[in-house]
Amino acid sequence: MILAEPDGTERHRLVGYSPAEDLLAQIELGLAKAAFGRQQFEQARTAFLDVADKHPQTDAAPEAVYWAAVSGYKASGNPEFLKKGGARLREKWPDGEWAKKSSVWVS
Repeated sequence: MILAEPDGTERHRLVGYSPAEDLLAQIELGLAKAAFGRQQFEQARTAFLDVADKHPQTDAAPEAVYWAAVSGYKASGNPEFLKKGGARLREKWPDGEWAKKSSVWVS
């Protein structure tokens, strides 16, 4: 499944089978990525946080936390969003890919 903008710009892609909870989380993640791609950073941040809060046991949750932090930073220029997002990732998913990607945010 590909989530794309009306002009065909791909925002998110799902490959293979996913259980219902994971599929919903991935669709919501894709919609949040679409808002981010349109530079609607506050809307994207809220949507990413909703994914992480509503679907904490899915693979989408840590990615959503990562992008929520980036969205907050892009909207405000405040690096605290990155620091707090990175801390949440290291706390909840310390060995995960998104915690590793956020490791550069530690000061």
